[in-house]
Amino acid sequence: MKGVILAGGKGTRLYPLTKVTNKHLLPVGKEPMIYNPIKQLISCDIHEILIVTSKEHMGDVVNLLGSGRELNCDFTFKVQEEALGIANALSLAENFANSEKIAVILGDNITVKSIKPYVEEFIKQDKGAKVFLKKVEDPQRYGIAALDEMSIIEIEEKPQKPKSHFAVIGLYMYDSKVFDVIRSIQPSVRGEFEITNVNNSYLKNGQLTYNILQGDWTDAGTFESYEYANKMLFEVGNQIL
Repeated sequence: MKGVILAGGKGTRLYPLTKVTNKHLLPVGKEPMIYNPIKQLISCDIHEILIVTSKEHMGDVVNLLGSGRELNCDFTFKVQEEALGIANALSLAENFANSEKIAVILGDNITVKSIKPYVEEFIKQDKGAKVFLKKVEDPQRYGIAALDEMSIIEIEEKPQKPKSHFAVIGLYMYDSKVFDVIRSIQPSVRGEFEITNVNNSYLKNGQLTYNILQGDWTDAGTFESYEYANKMLFEVGNQIL
């Protein structure tokens, strides 16, 4: 299984911190933000990792991470030429994945507990995808899962009237068919290729599983969540538990 970290975007909600650097290079705890998803993947024995970022920041990302030797992994880098959504960024991983299953983490998603048990569960999953849910106070910011007792019924992107408070967070696992799924979806009204549409495609085919993520999590995309991410990681010394 291989890992993909999506670290593009402009980080406008953290301006002016992001005026001169990529959001994912900002310090969180005692390390750059992007170290957390990298350590998460390594905790799952995933050592081949693709980093996707924008052309404006690729040089800084490569200068920070290098080959991966210092972190006991092997990095590959890809440029997302335009900010056309998460699914578009993920499409750049097709050759890297080479028909293997992949674990995908958005670079601003900060976690403290290893997802290794879920990775092992997904490796045994015959086909399809897995998403992770977390209860949030501001569901209008996220893709929100409508649930029955055992399964996801629907995922709605940034709903005005959320059907639950369970967000689909920026951790995903996919089989090799994900790139065919991405090719089949259309851009949203925002002009982006939404990962929610990819997940709903798997859901429609009865191939989407989910777990409620255990342990602390936040996406460090606003000043409030960025402050909380710092608090989380200072408490654990930037370790994955």
